[in-house]
Amino acid sequence: MKKKLVIIGANDFQNQLILKAKEKGFETYAFAWRDGAVGEKTADHFYPISIVEKEQILEECRKIKPDGIISIASDLAMITVNYIAEQLGLVGNGMECTLLTTNKYYMRKAFAKNGDPSPKNYCSDELTEELLQGMQFPLIVKPVDRSGSRGITKIHHEDELKEAIRVATEVSFDKKAMIEEFVEGTEYSVEYISYKGKHRFLAMTLKYTTGDPNYIETGHVEPAPIDEKMLSRVKDVVEKALCTLKVQNGASHSEVKIDDEGNIKIIEIGARMGGDCIGSDLVRLSTGYDFVDMVIDVACGIQPSFEKVCVPQRARIDFIFSSEDVEKFRKLEQKYPECIYRMSDIEPFDGHKVVDSSTRYGYVITTGEWDIQGEE
Repeated sequence: MKKKLVIIGANDFQNQLILKAKEKGFETYAFAWRDGAVGEKTADHFYPISIVEKEQILEECRKIKPDGIISIASDLAMITVNYIAEQLGLVGNGMECTLLTTNKYYMRKAFAKNGDPSPKNYCSDELTEELLQGMQFPLIVKPVDRSGSRGITKIHHEDELKEAIRVATEVSFDKKAMIEEFVEGTEYSVEYISYKGKHRFLAMTLKYTTGDPNYIETGHVEPAPIDEKMLSRVKDVVEKALCTLKVQNGASHSEVKIDDEGNIKIIEIGARMGGDCIGSDLVRLSTGYDFVDMVIDVACGIQPSFEKVCVPQRARIDFIFSSEDVEKFRKLEQKYPECIYRMSDIEPFDGHKVVDSSTRYGYVITTGEWDIQGEE
């Protein structure tokens, strides 16, 4: 009899998980809104139930009796994943870890208590004029409980604060914003796999963004160009922080900044695989480790394998923001087709402004030593 795996979410990023699970011989059960649910066609069973409807999904899971439940790139989905895992006695991270890794305010409080390096911050409902005067501009204002660059604004003056808080709280599930001092430095993410409380480093990713004021990701590169001494320091910081947040099992995606003096600050940590195809594709391409295979095994209580399944090489994802981006990659595809690993379906150019990760027009994953222009 086939083992059963429940997948929370069914968009393009989650679809890589569905396909891998089927390749491993699992019977797959996907839960998601129908809109944008690529996995509706690839999963063995599809339920058009929103990922936030955890009680309704739990009811169905009691009937399914899965061997594991999983999601790979969504903080919101992990609330449902860990709730159901706890209710059914499956492998997960528990609800305390879920709160600490999906609510940035509680995450910061845990970091401050345990001495993990992160920026000074306050929640919008506790910020006073006295507290604000003790902070150094520029500031970053963000929702306490969203990802994908939603609702983020960098502000330089106090008179910009009210509007930035409005933008952040508008997309926040808790209707709260977090105000924190802006951290200078180069942005990275750090990808780990954990099993029964033991954390294993997989990859470090260099991040590119639009910059001031919204910091929407434009691309990622693995492996990050960083020396071994700094990498060792980053590992020490991240592994301590994972323990602070009580991460025990599965993937984690830690975002950090390193300034010119070598100071490391944690921006945030998600107890799930990084989105933007970092976990589903870039880690495997750049390290040889099958990260998706690992998280499926861990969700089913199996120790992950570190056997390399391919030859490591430079891997990169770039996101489509304009018709010029498409033209650039079409030229690359014609000149060096071997470096195009995958290109998503490109959304029609209707003139909408890219305001967060979900409104980008598509992406292109490339491998090898090629830059964005397709030149060696």
